[in-house]
Amino acid sequence: MLLTKSCSFSVSSSFLRRENVGLSRPCSSLKYSNGLIHAVKYPQRKDGGVGGVVLASKEANNRPVLDVVFEPFEEVKKDLLLVPTVPQASLARHKYTGQCETAINEQINVEYSVSYVYHAMYAYFDRDNVALKGCAKFFKDSSVEERQHAEKLMEYQNKRGGKVQLQSILLPLSEFDHAEKGDALYAMELALSLEKLNNEKLLNLHKMANEVNDVHLLDFIESEFLTEQVESIEKLSQYVSQLRRVGTGHGVWHFDQMLSHDLLAA
Repeated sequence: MLLTKSCSFSVSSSFLRRENVGLSRPCSSLKYSNGLIHAVKYPQRKDGGVGGVVLASKEANNRPVLDVVFEPFEEVKKDLLLVPTVPQASLARHKYTGQCETAINEQINVEYSVSYVYHAMYAYFDRDNVALKGCAKFFKDSSVEERQHAEKLMEYQNKRGGKVQLQSILLPLSEFDHAEKGDALYAMELALSLEKLNNEKLLNLHKMANEVNDVHLLDFIESEFLTEQVESIEKLSQYVSQLRRVGTGHGVWHFDQMLSHDLLAA
């Protein structure tokens, strides 16, 4: 900046005001009584334009920074040493223990196993000599839902920098007829037991995440699984109660019609 008369001050952008000011024009300097503010006044321009005044605080750029509580370039040094350099290691992994990684893989296996059982139930009730289409659709939808749960866990495993390791799945039953209870009640009771078991596994996973203080995993389990499990248990409990009332005859067919109607309306 060129000034024909030297004016010593530091300019703060919050105090700067200019209107059509020529920077090479003469200026006069004024000092206010408080000793903190300097004013540089430019005269009126020959063409009638308005002059300008620059206000600046002497100490605006000279105050020391006090009470620093966060020094990112210092604190990040130890984390830079932990960034993996081998291509096999995840760069996204942070505060994710091997215990959590193993537990997620086990829960993936649980979800796939339950899905496999429900798929077998769907195939049974869809037979021409069983022909309970409502039950068939219910268990088919349940199988898809459990498989989606497994995929959601797989996506979470990858997001946290873990490795998905699929495990073996046991062969499910293919016959669900029961001499005393009938096939529909027996299958619904089995499904209720599976949902309670799945809920127990999720609660164990939640407890383990709490022990290692993995807050993100806790939030994931609570928001994505626990409420849905409680709702599934309640629904299946109602189905079991209704089937126990109707017996094994015509009432089962009527229950199947009601179930089919409810699923189509949902």
